[in-house]
Formats: sequence, C-alpha cells, structure tokens
Amino acid sequence: MTVEVHPILGDFGAEVTGVDLTRPLPPEAFAAIEDAFERYAVLLFPDQPVTDEQQLAFTALFGPLEMNPDYAGGKMFRRREVADFTNVAEDERLMAADDPRRAFNLANQLWHTDSSFKHVPSKCSILSAHEIAAVGGQTEYADMRAAWDALPEAKQRELDGLVAEHSIFQSRKRLGFTQFNPEIDRLLPPVRQLLVRHHKRSGRSSLYLASHASHVIGWPEAKGAALIDELMDFATEPRFVYRHRWRKNDVVMWDNRCTMHRGRPWDAGKYRRVMHNTKAA
Repeated sequence: MTVEVHPILGDFGAEVTGVDLTRPLPPEAFAAIEDAFERYAVLLFPDQPVTDEQQLAFTALFGPLEMNPDYAGGKMFRRREVADFTNVAEDERLMAADDPRRAFNLANQLWHTDSSFKHVPSKCSILSAHEIAAVGGQTEYADMRAAWDALPEAKQRELDGLVAEHSIFQSRKRLGFTQFNPEIDRLLPPVRQLLVRHHKRSGRSSLYLASHASHVIGWPEAKGAALIDELMDFATEPRFVYRHRWRKNDVVMWDNRCTMHRGRPWDAGKYRRVMHNTKAA
C-alpha cells in the first residue's frame, strides 16, 4: 500500500487514498495514517466497503474499543462496540416517528464531541456509510484548534484551566428527550472536563466543547452556561467548519480531542440511512 494524503481545508481534513481498510494494514501504512490523523484531525477514506469486523480492527489500532450502553428503546444497538446510526428497524422498515431510538439520535444534529460525558472520552470516532439519504444527512466538523488560535490572548488566559460539567442528559434535555433506559443514570453520572486541552504530540491547543456541557464549575450556572453557548457559537462559525457530503462506502474518522461535529437533517420518514460508528478511547 502507498498511502497518499490530500488536504481538504489547509490543515483541517484530508482525503486518504492508496489504502484498503478491508485488509490488515502494514505498519508503515498505519504510521502514515496516524501521522495524518494527528495533523488533519478529520480523515476521509473513499470507496471502503468495510464490514463491522474490518472497521473494528481498524478502530482498535488507535486505542481500546469503546462500548455503547443501550441508551434508549430497549436494545438499541445490534452489538455493544458498533453503534447503528440509522432510521431502519430490525424488520427493514423505517422506524416509526415516535421510536425512542430515532428520537434519541436527533441530538446528534447538535454540535457535540463524542463521549465527552464519560470519564474517559473518545479519542477517535470512525463512521462508515452503508446507505445514505438521497437528500440531506451530511456531517459537519468544526476545528477546535483553529477556533482556539483565533481567540484573543486575553480570552485564552481567561479560559485556560476552567472546567465544565458534561452529561448525556444535558444534550438530550435540549430536545426534550427523557426516555432513557433505567440503568443510564447509574452508568453515566455527570463528569468534569477541562475547557481547554493542550496536545503534546501536535503542540497545539484546542477548545473542548459539546452540547453535553452545561456549566462551568465554580461559576454561577447561568454565567457558565452563557460562556459555553458563546464559545460554541464562535467555534462553529463557517470559517472553522468542513461539511462532508456522504457517498456510499465512505469511511470518515475524526479526532474527538480537537473537533466537534454534527449530523445535518434529512427526511427520516422517507429516506433510509444506515451508518455504523465505532470509537477508540
């Protein structure tokens, strides 16, 4: 394999070719991909018809696989290590509009960082496109490194060292979702995360935000919530964002340590969409 890396937006996002993710990666190919991941934060691998097992093998190269609890609707996913982001039910029909799994996944259309509500958040997420909607359903990625760099130095000094509280209940509450499976409250209590992260390998700093974040520890709740909203709005300005238009068999991976993302709406009552998500911590 001869890995080629083609930048998309300067140092944010790159398309990777010359690699076959359906086969085991030689060490030199993985090293090239890992270097590109650290530099560009979002990587697109086109035309990769991966199975779940092949996707899991690739994901595990980046760290321990993250397991998914069944957040809502009884058994939410077919297997713990693969999250089905889909509107297609087990009988191959479109999910009903009131299906709690479909309602839960609506919050993926809010800007977020995967698993920031866990004590050990995701390092990277990998999403493969098995079926795509004919209209809509894109995914947007925001470069939190560039957003940090664009802040005035005085603002950077104010933010560095602040801690925010993150919870899965916070993001779902924004859309009125409360239909969690009973054990989620015990499994996923609120956690605290630094608002600014400094990355040793790249030498860069980034904001660490998500719709899961509710307030700043040690600040009045309203003041902290306002700061998070202000930073979320700033960090997702168009100059920091790459929008990916999916094609079948695209595989996209992103660095949760320095990006946010959101899915864009599509007509889930009309178009099938089947995406498989894996994560490494």
